[in-house]
Amino acid sequence: MKVLFFDLETTGVLVNLHGIHQISGAVVIDGEIKEKFNFKVQPKPGAKIDAKALEVGGVTEEQIMAYPPMGEVYKHFVAMLTKYVDRFNKKDKFFLAGFNNAHFDNEFLRAWFTQNGDKYFGSYFWSNSLDVMVLATPYLAAQRADMENFKQGTVAKALGIQVDDARLHDAEYDIEICKAIYDIVSPYKL
Repeated sequence: MKVLFFDLETTGVLVNLHGIHQISGAVVIDGEIKEKFNFKVQPKPGAKIDAKALEVGGVTEEQIMAYPPMGEVYKHFVAMLTKYVDRFNKKDKFFLAGFNNAHFDNEFLRAWFTQNGDKYFGSYFWSNSLDVMVLATPYLAAQRADMENFKQGTVAKALGIQVDDARLHDAEYDIEICKAIYDIVSPYKL
């Protein structure tokens, strides 16, 4: 099984207005991490930038605008994907995996492909994904009422995973936490 664990940091929460400024993750094939990645990327041209979103991510507008251009990073990202998936084989694709990815990250990643002139997102990824937040729900259902929220850091702590709060909302760190949660809550071992 091929899984792309990934996390994004964006300039806001609206896929049609905001853009990606960081994409990190790990390529996992048959349970083995084959490659980790951490791309800093200049948001799409014309992207709205929400100062609060950048504050959450601990970056400034000046920093993200100095990142490599979107098209350049996109080429590196797709080159990495094609090392592991034959986009012309309908039976060879990644499952996308992340924390709350089905609701948020997947949409931004799909839009990022379109923004880069690539309409073949589905050639790399299955349409259904592994949402670690959803997998954690039944695992923590009995204690949910006592939890402050169901954010990734809170869920990780409830599972006994050590979390450095100062590093949360860095996509590279968040994907480490996500994978650790998955390894505990998923009945499906990769």
